[in-house]
Amino acid sequence: MNKLIVSLLLTLGITGVAHAAGDATAGQAKAAVCGACHGPDGNSPAPNFPKLAGQGERYLTKQMHDIKDGKRTVLEMTGLLTNLSDQDLADIAAYFASQKGSVGAADAKLVTRGEELFRGGNLEKGMPSCIGCHSPNGAGLAAAGFPHLSGQHAQYIGKQLTDFREGNRTNDGDTKIMQSIAGKLSNKDIEAVSQYIQGLH
Repeated sequence: MNKLIVSLLLTLGITGVAHAAGDATAGQAKAAVCGACHGPDGNSPAPNFPKLAGQGERYLTKQMHDIKDGKRTVLEMTGLLTNLSDQDLADIAAYFASQKGSVGAADAKLVTRGEELFRGGNLEKGMPSCIGCHSPNGAGLAAAGFPHLSGQHAQYIGKQLTDFREGNRTNDGDTKIMQSIAGKLSNKDIEAVSQYIQGLH
């Protein structure tokens, strides 16, 4: 029974690890360089760079630590986080989390298939729906560290799903939830669910 509870807590990302409390006001100045790719308020105008506005602090902090520590490779961010402290990262995360995210438009031809996958998964392949971790409206579960997806660029989502599927991105925890799910998605499925997420609001 204890193993089951521990496993569940780890799956949900609820651990006793303490993180520095972020200061959004301090984070705004520290995030100035981030704006070149992610937009000054975290709403990236470029579809290959993720929107950070409205993203959960816990998720943002983890990703920055993973990139800084070499657990997640993002070539465009090479060296950018090297000299930042834990407090700096927490402040930057707090700033972007406090911003309002923008929503894009989905390709109408792909929305139906994308919604089917996002809301219902694929029972034949044993793939769960996305809403279990990312919520029906794509808001994610900030306390558990599951990311906000609503309005994210389809191009960025598509690349992340492909990277998870191909093993190029592996920082999704010991349970490898995203690697397992993405491994059940075809290229067409990835395109459809990415488009659906882009227009989800």
